[in-house]
Amino acid sequence: MDEPPHRIRALHTASTITVYQAYAPEIGLPAVQEGRFPAAWKRDRMTWIKPSFLWMMYRCGWGTKEGQETVLAVEISRDGFEWALSNACLSSYARGTHPDRATWQRQLKRAPARAQWDPERDLQLQPRPYRSLQLGLSGEASRRYADEWTIAIRDVTPLAHEIHAMVKGGDLDSATRLLPEERPYPVEDELLAHLSE
Repeated sequence: MDEPPHRIRALHTASTITVYQAYAPEIGLPAVQEGRFPAAWKRDRMTWIKPSFLWMMYRCGWGTKEGQETVLAVEISRDGFEWALSNACLSSYARGTHPDRATWQRQLKRAPARAQWDPERDLQLQPRPYRSLQLGLSGEASRRYADEWTIAIRDVTPLAHEIHAMVKGGDLDSATRLLPEERPYPVEDELLAHLSE
């Protein structure tokens, strides 16, 4: 199947979308136990959410990097995710998308969310020829993510380790079967064009 250069791929239902983050255990484990982000989670800092499981694995080294040992699957409302998308600005200047660099800088400063497109990854964490979204949330978006949009938080660290072991052992078929079932996420063409480089 031909993949477009920019597409949101995610595990999603009619009302939710799952995104991934990785934290140190002192943040990640209480979040799982309480089903919400603890008070120690800084609501005034930018936080990045990733709908792509494999991109998260690339970023956190399958849950082995220091400070990223607890991999979370955070199920959030689609309404919240789409609010973030519609209020996002590209994280980097794109000629043709923005009238000029100064306009983009003003938009970026005001926007509560940032869209960034990074190469999707395969099971061996090598880049693929198309990109997946990560979304940076700050200010209002970060607070709403933590306190309004989050529906459930699961610890998927054991899954990450199991898939990684299969990949290291060369059993890519079994590893593929364990991956979350990520499908194209429906987004209006105009919105995707606004957020594409």
